Amino acid sequence: MFRHKGSRRTFSHNLRLASTLSFIAGIVNIAGVLSVSTLTTNVTGHFAFFAEQISLKNYSKALTFIVFIFFFLAGAFVSNFLVEIVSIKKPRIAHAVPMFLEVILLCAVGLSQNYNPECVAYTLLFAMGLQNALVTKISQSTVRTTHLTGLFTDLGIELSQLFFYKKPIELKRLSVSISLRLSIILFFFIGGVLGGLFYKTYELKILLFAAFVLVIALVFDNIVVYYHMTKRKIKSSFKN
Repeated sequence: MFRHKGSRRTFSHNLRLASTLSFIAGIVNIAGVLSVSTLTTNVTGHFAFFAEQISLKNYSKALTFIVFIFFFLAGAFVSNFLVEIVSIKKPRIAHAVPMFLEVILLCAVGLSQNYNPECVAYTLLFAMGLQNALVTKISQSTVRTTHLTGLFTDLGIELSQLFFYKKPIELKRLSVSISLRLSIILFFFIGGVLGGLFYKTYELKILLFAAFVLVIALVFDNIVVYYHMTKRKIKSSFKN
């Protein structure tokens, strides 16, 4: 799910990656909205809020939205920077470094008591920048998990193409892509709804559940990889 890149990736890899991390993003998104009234999985809306505050001459508030955008950008930068650094000596675990950093950040916010709203927003935006950059790099931009605008655009385009592309190979490509995009949307929606329902009881502690899901995904991915490695070793030993 995390280790395979480029042509080695299958639909199954992308589907598991998309459903797991979009579910986490859905939880983070609603947690940010309900706790600090801030969008924390994308920065599109923050540009509009920035422009609004500039028009109202509320420059200090406008600066806050610029900082929000910066933290998402910083998360994406740090994510890829860490992957590149670790890949030099230990490429097998390069993907895990930004993911474990995301786990730490989600746990830190989830366990916070008297939290500062802006710090919560900064941390979650940074975490989602980490996640989105890693997913984009791994899947070569096939999967995006933290925002839905581009997904709905691509989905609309591909649904319209069903009326024009009739060859089996074209229909197969479209059905695979549409299924992947629908899965991301569905799991983002499920994460948001469940996160909203449980927020009334657990508040920011729902982020601990998101972190737990991410840890399980990383552990499961390692188990699958080592299973296949062991299987290949056993087969090669029998051949020898």
